[in-house]
Amino acid sequence: MTARELALNALQQVDAGKKSGNVLHDLLGNASLERHDRALVTELVNGVFRRRLTLDAVIAACYHHRYEKTAPVMKNILRMGAYQLLWLDRIPKWAAVSESVALARKYKGERMSRLVNALLRKIDPGSALQVAVQKETSEIRRLAVATSHPEWLIERWIDRYGTDQTGAMLDYNNRTPLTGFRINTLKTTPDDFASAHDPQKHIRKAAGLDDFFLSEEFTLFETFVRQGLLTVQNPTQGLCCRLCNPNRGALVLDLCAAPGGKATYLGELMQNAGSITAVDLYGAKLEKLTRHAAELGISIITTVAADARTFQPGAKPDIILLDAPCSGSGVLARRAELRWKISPSMLAELVSLQAEILDHAASLLGADGILVYATCSIEPEENERQIDAFLGRHPEFTRDPLAGIVPEPFDASASENGSILMLPGQETGFDGGFAQRLKKNAD
Repeated sequence: MTARELALNALQQVDAGKKSGNVLHDLLGNASLERHDRALVTELVNGVFRRRLTLDAVIAACYHHRYEKTAPVMKNILRMGAYQLLWLDRIPKWAAVSESVALARKYKGERMSRLVNALLRKIDPGSALQVAVQKETSEIRRLAVATSHPEWLIERWIDRYGTDQTGAMLDYNNRTPLTGFRINTLKTTPDDFASAHDPQKHIRKAAGLDDFFLSEEFTLFETFVRQGLLTVQNPTQGLCCRLCNPNRGALVLDLCAAPGGKATYLGELMQNAGSITAVDLYGAKLEKLTRHAAELGISIITTVAADARTFQPGAKPDIILLDAPCSGSGVLARRAELRWKISPSMLAELVSLQAEILDHAASLLGADGILVYATCSIEPEENERQIDAFLGRHPEFTRDPLAGIVPEPFDASASENGSILMLPGQETGFDGGFAQRLKKNAD
C-alpha cells in the first residue's frame, strides 16, 4: 500500500469515528514505509483535517455537479490531491494529480478517475484559495473558509477573546505543532540531559518549565522516550500537575487518568514516594499507563478501571486531580479532526458530565484536601463558569491562590485565584487548556 493510499485509509477510518492519533499509530505500525513516506502519511491526514473546509470550498468552485453528494472516498481523494497542490510545494503538481487519479481509478473506476484528473488540473495554487474565499458573502463565512474552522466556533471565540486573539489562535491551529517532552527527573536532571544529549541546544526550545522542552523533531528524541528518560507531553498539561503541588508521601487520586501523562508526572514530582490511584473507565488504556510507568521507574501508581462518577477510594486522598472529559477546543492544532466533531450540543452534554464528576470528587475529599480541575478546553462553560457553578453548589470549597507553585510566566495568573488559562499558542508551542486549584475547608 502506498503512502497516499494509507493516508486515504486513515481519513476514512477517522471519518467513521476513530481518533486520528490511534489510526495513524496502528496503520503506520503495520506498514513497511520509508521514513519520508511515513511523514507524508501523517502530513496528509493532519493537513486534510486542518484544511478541510478550505479544501472543500476550493474543490466545490471547480466542481460541475453537487459536491456535497459526492461519495466520501472521492471527497477524501480530491482533498488529498488539492492539499498537495496548495500546501505541499515539495511535491510536483504532476505527481499530486497522477497519484490522486490512480487512487480514484482503484476505488471508484475509470470514469471518476477522469473527473479527478480534470478537476485537480483546474486548481491554480496561486489563486484558488483567494477565489474560494471571495465567493462567500459574509465576513464570518469568509474567515471560516480561509482558516478552515466552523463558523459557530469562530463567532464564540471573537465574542470571548476578540478579533486579534481569535485570529492568532486560528493561525496557530493550522500550523504543525511542536512536540512537548518532559524530562524524567527520577532518572536524570534537565541540565544533565541537555549536556549529554543536546549539547548545542539547537533542537530544543525552552518551555518555561525546567523539566519540559519543545522540539520540531520527534524522531531525534524517540530513543530517549523508549528508554524512559522522556515522556511526550505538552507543557500545558504539566501545569495542572504543578498546581496539585504534591508532597513526597502524598495520597493522590487521579480521576479520568488515561492515557496517564499526568499520573506519571505526579509520580515524578513526588519522587516516587507516596500513592497515586489512577482511575479510568477503560482498562486497556490503563494497561498502557502501567507499562509506561514501569518504563519511567515509577512504582507508586495503582490503576483502577471504574467510573469516575461513582468510584470510592479506600481512604480519603490528600489531592484529587480531575482531568475532565472536554471538548478539546484547546488542542485543535494537535487533533485537527476535533474541529469538525465538536458542536454546541456536545458542549452542553460535556458540561453536564463534568459537573457530575466534580460533585462526586468533592465528596471524596476531607477537610484541607486539594481538588485540581483541568481541561484541554478554552470554552468558559467548561472552565471558569463550571467552577463558578461548582462553588455555588459547594460553599465548603474555595479557590486556592497558592503563590509560587508554578514558575514564571505562569505564576502571576495562578497566584491571583489559583487558576491558569492557556490559549493556543499564547506561549510558543503550548496547547490551550485550563486548570483550577480548589481547597476544601473544614465544616
